[in-house]
Amino acid sequence: MKHVGAAWQQSSPTAESASTAEQSRNDAPLIELSNVSKYFGELRALGPIDLAIAGASFVSIVGPSGCGKSTLLRLISGLDRPSEGRLQRYGADLDGPSRQVGIMFQDHVLLPWASLLENVMLPADVFPLPRAAALERARWLLELTGLKDFADHKPHMLSGGMKQRAAFCRALLPDPELLLLDEPFGALDALSREELSLELSRLWQDLARTAILITHDIEEAILLGDRLIVMSQRPGRILLDIRIDLPRPRDVDTAKRQRFLEIKQMARDLIFRRKQA
Repeated sequence: MKHVGAAWQQSSPTAESASTAEQSRNDAPLIELSNVSKYFGELRALGPIDLAIAGASFVSIVGPSGCGKSTLLRLISGLDRPSEGRLQRYGADLDGPSRQVGIMFQDHVLLPWASLLENVMLPADVFPLPRAAALERARWLLELTGLKDFADHKPHMLSGGMKQRAAFCRALLPDPELLLLDEPFGALDALSREELSLELSRLWQDLARTAILITHDIEEAILLGDRLIVMSQRPGRILLDIRIDLPRPRDVDTAKRQRFLEIKQMARDLIFRRKQA
């Protein structure tokens, strides 16, 4: 299957400036947080946090409810700003949302009156993007995720898993460098959740993009990620940052591996012992 990239990202002012910018990007982490905290009034919800995320990595973040996982994701997305500290993307201060960042939430948020294809095409109108190139990419993404035959269907005609696949396609339409996943499968049944987790793992490998996953499911975090971050109770701080040294591609048998079980127990011990303390 032909990979359809984003044609609108190919142009640059000059070859020299493009080369300099590319070198700068290669030298810096995609995302870097330095002593970042977030307050809501007098309440510290998050931090301080120091974290660097390299390009083309998959980082899974788990922690107890209310520890600031989603707040952290909003800061990284540029939808919110830290109260203290510095947040950078490729070495430059992050000053707001960017089409280089795609976001997928627990709720698919598909427009009920629009077809699947029209929903996936929404970012083309928001940014805006060249229509013909965006339409070609939208159709390619629907084919990639097994939704090609449902392009003209309305959301109410689709299963929960198919709606989440469509939301994934929509997040990927602008060809973002960074994909933020906030409990994307939380509303699905266990079988659909496992199926889509494995599918997401395959797609991440195919597309070679950076992904950050927020989840309460430790097994899902380990199955998908190549790095696991465990956060404390509020105010959320990093308790554990460990490489998930399991081979890819991963499948249903990955969860039976001894190393998988060791990492899972390590994360569980940290989360539940802190709760009981």
